[in-house]
Amino acid sequence: MSRLISISILILIVLSVSPALSELCNPEDKQVLFQIKKELGNPSSLSSWLPSTDCCNDWVGVSCSFQTHPNRVKNLQLYNLNLPKPYLIPLSIGNLPYLEFIAITNNPNIVGTIPPTITKLTKLRDLYIRDTNISGHIPHFLSQIKTLRFIDFSNNKLSGNLPSWLPSLPNLYAISFENNRISGTIPASFGSFSKSFALMMLSNNRLTGKLPATLAKLNLKIVNLSQNKLEGDASMLFGSWKRTENINLANNMFAFDLGKVGLSKMLESLHLSHNRIYGILPKELTSLKSLIWLDVSYNNLCGQIPQGGKLQTFDASFYAHNKCLCGSPLPSCKHF
Repeated sequence: MSRLISISILILIVLSVSPALSELCNPEDKQVLFQIKKELGNPSSLSSWLPSTDCCNDWVGVSCSFQTHPNRVKNLQLYNLNLPKPYLIPLSIGNLPYLEFIAITNNPNIVGTIPPTITKLTKLRDLYIRDTNISGHIPHFLSQIKTLRFIDFSNNKLSGNLPSWLPSLPNLYAISFENNRISGTIPASFGSFSKSFALMMLSNNRLTGKLPATLAKLNLKIVNLSQNKLEGDASMLFGSWKRTENINLANNMFAFDLGKVGLSKMLESLHLSHNRIYGILPKELTSLKSLIWLDVSYNNLCGQIPQGGKLQTFDASFYAHNKCLCGSPLPSCKHF
């Protein structure tokens, strides 16, 4: 009988300590996360962040590394927090030394500027701060985080100029600053991004002036400069040798001869409407097997729409309002 009692007591002891044994979250990281929650006013959306639970497995928006830096917080996603009043980006975020991914998204009550404490995150690769009301310039101190690959600041109230230092980030793959209040010209230094740089999303800002010729060096997969006040030549963004899949230059004042540009064989979408582009449509468009979107309306194009490929499957409105473009799906040509 006494042996059974001893076994029962042992079982109870094991059960009582098993939660502690199963705790994976690093205690220092856990305290930092509690501070982040406090700086955000302890929102109900973070109700799973409890002292009695494991931040690596049970906390919404938190995940840990289990290989390179075991049980250290690696990813932090603060999305849809439904904050009742305005809050700044928590300064304590800089105290998670193994953080590689931050996403602060869809939080209109996040305001203020990007805090310099982020520079303490020397392993940070992906920085997403989008759909908030942060303002100010894109800070120069981000140039210290050489590990950055993705920077997405879309749908905020950022202003100032595009930072000329961005190409100094050796691992940068993509930038998205869409739907902000960024002004000025595109820096000539943007032609010196690393070979891995592939996505440049700058639409719906207040950019002006001509594109620097240095952009010809870029080999982008996606480029979106639409909804700005850019002008002049944009032909350097094209090239038959490039890997470009999507080009959107709509609603600017670009003026160049479209008939003289080379087209990527990987091109899927070409949106050039509402510009001053002239010349003819390149015949190479008919050989693009991946093309699913083409809009060249409201330009100064002329000549017959090449026959073949997918060009006749697009609606006539995507060719409309040009100088003298004709042929299916537009009315037939009379003079060509």
